[in-house]
Parts: sequence; C-alpha cells; structure tokens
Amino acid sequence: MMLYPDGPAFLRAPHKRVMLFGMSGLGKTTLSNMLRGAGNWFHYSVDYRIGTRYMGEYISDNFKREAMKVPLLRELLMSDSVYITSNITFDNLAPLSTYLGKPGDPAKGGLPFAEYQRRQAQHAQAEASAMLDTTRFIDRALDLYGYTHFVCDTSGSICEVVDAQNPADPVMAEVSAHLLPVWIQGSDAHRDELCRRFDRAPKPMYYRPEFLLTVWNDYLAETGLTPDTADPDAFLRFGYARLLQSRQPRYAAMARWGVTITAEEVAATQSPAAFDALIARALDRRSSET
Repeated sequence: MMLYPDGPAFLRAPHKRVMLFGMSGLGKTTLSNMLRGAGNWFHYSVDYRIGTRYMGEYISDNFKREAMKVPLLRELLMSDSVYITSNITFDNLAPLSTYLGKPGDPAKGGLPFAEYQRRQAQHAQAEASAMLDTTRFIDRALDLYGYTHFVCDTSGSICEVVDAQNPADPVMAEVSAHLLPVWIQGSDAHRDELCRRFDRAPKPMYYRPEFLLTVWNDYLAETGLTPDTADPDAFLRFGYARLLQSRQPRYAAMARWGVTITAEEVAATQSPAAFDALIARALDRRSSET
C-alpha cells in the first residue's frame, strides 16, 4: 500500500515525503533544489551521501595516491603539511565520477578492467546503503532541523541496485514505506538529447555487473581492441545508449511502487504548490487505473 492513496490524501498530508527517480538529466536535482529553496523541504541527495559518507575515503585516498607521485607533494603529505580532500557538493559530483573512472588504455586515463569492476562494486554497495539511510534522515530532518517535508533525490543508477520485481526487495520495501516513489519518465526525444549531451562530454557511469561484462565484451569484439588499448571515452559512448535502454523496464518496475510523472510536467513545475498539484494528479491517475 502506498503512503498516499490518492491526490487529496497527499495534499492534506502534514508531512510530504517523496523519492524522485529516473534518468540523470531529467530534472530530479533541479526540482529538489526548487523545493529546498522554498524553505520547508529537506533535500536528501543520494549521490552526495554516496560521495561523502560511503566513498569519501576512497575518493580522498585516490587523490593522495596521485599526489604521492609528485616528490614535493609526497614530502608535504608525509609530514602532514598539506591536507587533501574532495570538495563534493550537491551540484558538483565530479570527485565521485572521477573516482568511479572508466576502463581502458591508461595513457588515455583508463583503469585496468579489474580495478574498474572493483570501484563499480564499491559504488553499488554505497548506493544501497545511502538509500537505506533515507529513513533516518527523514526523522533527522524533522527532529533536528524542523523541515516539514522531505525529498529524496536519487542517483540515476538506483534501478541497477534494486530488484523492483521482488516485493521483498530490502531497499524498495524500506523506502516505499516512508516515501512516495515518483518516476520522472523521459520520452524518446529526451533520451536522444541525453545521448547527444553525453557524446559531447562522456562521464563515468554505473553498470550492473552482468550488463557491464556484456557491453565491454561487445565493445572489444566490435573494435578489435584489447582491455589495455581500449579508448575509455569511446567505450562510455558505446555503452551509454544501451545502458539507458536497459534501464527503462527497471524504472517502470520501480514505478509500480509509486507514481509516474513526465519530464515535460517537471519542466513546467516552478513552485512547491505546483509540485504538490502535480503529485496529486499523478496519484489520482494511478487510483483511477486500479
């Protein structure tokens, strides 16, 4: 049973709690920032939690490992004369992406594939843990800071670390008991635009293990390259559209735990009141379909 059975129940609720999910680039963080700016919504960023609480040491140690290759910085680090850490923020998650990396030719910034897989596994564990922290942050946001409402801004890869087809999935069962899952669904045109953006500036992504192996082996077979000569950015471009396509049914399965809104609707939502009305309509659509 969902947290809010219909639109009127959501509008009446003294504490509105929602979890936004969907492809990166469709407005999750923009919407969350707008709600936070209203003053009574707590914005819980899963990516920020991953990059600080769960992978912060991995990220900082990676910076230090590179710094240790420079004699001057090595000397300063060994004498505790400098301090190196990441400056990750809600709007700048580059340190997390940089650590996640990309496989291939080390001369082009690539990682050995086994190391890439290790970092992918770290991210998967961190993402599940960060999602399970949501419940505690709901209580913390209200009790410590006095925030009335709560929005969980998930990572685009959330669908990769849950099994939404399983009614006993620990992450989905936990979060859906405390928040309303809201899928921001993109159109084919949105997907094409995201691919164009990615082609201009490819960035590291998370792949579930079996899918990663399939895409990696397909890339090597099609190009005739080896793991040590593969072009890291070319591999990311090769896999991106396939990754988006593979995520659609997984997002759709998650949406059965909650409601669906469109990216067009999100783009037109400019105020908390408009957001409330949007979610209420989505709930009423769902209730009319069941």
